[in-house]
Amino acid sequence: MEGEMEKCIIVWITAIACLCYCFYLVARIKGEVMRLLSLLPVFCLFTILPFILNSLHIGILTLFLLVWVGNFKLILFAFDQGPLTPLPPKLSHFICITFLPIKTEQQQQQIIPSHQNAKKAPKVNWKSVLLVLKALLLALIIRSYEYRPIMHPYLVLALYSVHLYLAVEIILALAAAPARACGFELEPQFNEPYLATSLQDFWGRRWNLMVTSILRPTVYTPVCRISTPIIGPRLAQLSGVVAAFLVSGLIHELIFYYITRVNPTWEVTSFFVLQGLCVGIEIEVKRALTDRWQLHRAISGPLTVVFVVLTCIWLFFPQLRRNGAFERLIQEYSIMIDFVRANLLFNKL
Repeated sequence: MEGEMEKCIIVWITAIACLCYCFYLVARIKGEVMRLLSLLPVFCLFTILPFILNSLHIGILTLFLLVWVGNFKLILFAFDQGPLTPLPPKLSHFICITFLPIKTEQQQQQIIPSHQNAKKAPKVNWKSVLLVLKALLLALIIRSYEYRPIMHPYLVLALYSVHLYLAVEIILALAAAPARACGFELEPQFNEPYLATSLQDFWGRRWNLMVTSILRPTVYTPVCRISTPIIGPRLAQLSGVVAAFLVSGLIHELIFYYITRVNPTWEVTSFFVLQGLCVGIEIEVKRALTDRWQLHRAISGPLTVVFVVLTCIWLFFPQLRRNGAFERLIQEYSIMIDFVRANLLFNKL
């Protein structure tokens, strides 16, 4: 574990050095094409660096922040768009905005003075309380894996689904915490996806909002703009939706390759393309029915969650199960807990 932490430090020092290059040199380059070309070495490094790591927990988080959040924000930066435009006043702000999965209330980041926060009356942060409860639930799920041999396979898959959601939400919340310490106003990365009333609601307004905010300007909007003169605005919107899900699937294939180190089976890409097609069909059905007929949320909500979970079991999880990814993740929890305990005991001595 100590060797893994040393590798992690090297990876992030390299990544921060790349952002110094972007902040001091690339930002001064005129012309979108030249700026994009000057960022190509950074894109390559950000894609390769996570493969130095062996830990799935550290590696997946690093890959997400570098390949997905970092690369896509720098693509927008090359075209004078996104949260990095206009250029933040300080390098520390540039690094924070580039790497951390944050979505500010305004495109221009504003630092809140600490004395303003001190004047506010203390309030109970129910979202923090809910996050703690979710962390406890995740701990219970991890502990329950000891009884997998006597569990029904579908129950184990259901636990994997809940595990995935809780782990991603908790990790992103912890990754965004340093930005809060710097004074950035943040929006939640998840908006209780289990309360979604439709697939459009689930993927567009509740699940991993940071990724949604990145894919919209980098994939959805350009595809719509290019295809509208050719196929019209209605089909252009649908093609933009499917394109965004396709790109998401390809990035997930990279993440799965990092986890399993085996050639892609394209199941996870099929999962996201299927979700994109279903979202497109849902949009067309809503247009056709308008306000004449609508399912009650008590029916549409469970149907949405069940559809996402079942398609996850069908296309998302099999590659992970075949290659023992869940077993490795569970083993790493034990290793990390032992590492923390050993260091706490060493500090006490």
